[in-house]
Amino acid sequence: MTRPAISADSCRLYLITPPVIEKPFEWVKTLEATLDAGDVACLQIRLKGLDDDAIARVVDVLRPPAQRRGVAVLLNDRPDLAFETGCDGVHVGQSDASYKAARQAVGPEGIVGITCHDSRHLAMEAGEAGADYVAFGAFFPTETKDAPTRADIQILDWWHGLFTVPCVAIGGITVENCRPLVTAGADFLAVSGGVWNHAEGPEAAVRAFAKILAEGA
Repeated sequence: MTRPAISADSCRLYLITPPVIEKPFEWVKTLEATLDAGDVACLQIRLKGLDDDAIARVVDVLRPPAQRRGVAVLLNDRPDLAFETGCDGVHVGQSDASYKAARQAVGPEGIVGITCHDSRHLAMEAGEAGADYVAFGAFFPTETKDAPTRADIQILDWWHGLFTVPCVAIGGITVENCRPLVTAGADFLAVSGGVWNHAEGPEAAVRAFAKILAEGA
């Protein structure tokens, strides 16, 4: 079964929200401008420290403008809420819901992505189970979240050469350091701080990423 929303013929940008969005109704304008600045394949809504109702309210604000632009919207960690809030799928870590539970929650058409850290074994297990993508990282130091592992770029080249399931590179990725990941075969670059904390603003960051990704490997 193919799910075009997360398919890629060339490396594309996978945008992750800031972990805290204090005023969603105001911040959504920043999101819209950022999405309009260049090609964005996916938006992962990753929020920390909120209860279910608060997460659902933020998703209700951020999801519609992204989906109107053809951007797949994934919720981090919570397959149940992803389905209930109308997201296109979910991203789960190794300590979150299992692939089976996530698939049951979002259904056969939903997207399920799985964090595999620096492990080839975990990635192969996820791919065999039916994951829509596997995520490797962290490739660079990151302040967005505590990264338990540091992945070697060679894992992207290995995966790209053997498997058809897309791979996502994550962790400390910026405009300045992303080119080797593209060359190694990443299908998506998952970026948070590298966009939202860019010196010239998130729109400039997306434009810069778009230029690099358009050039390809």
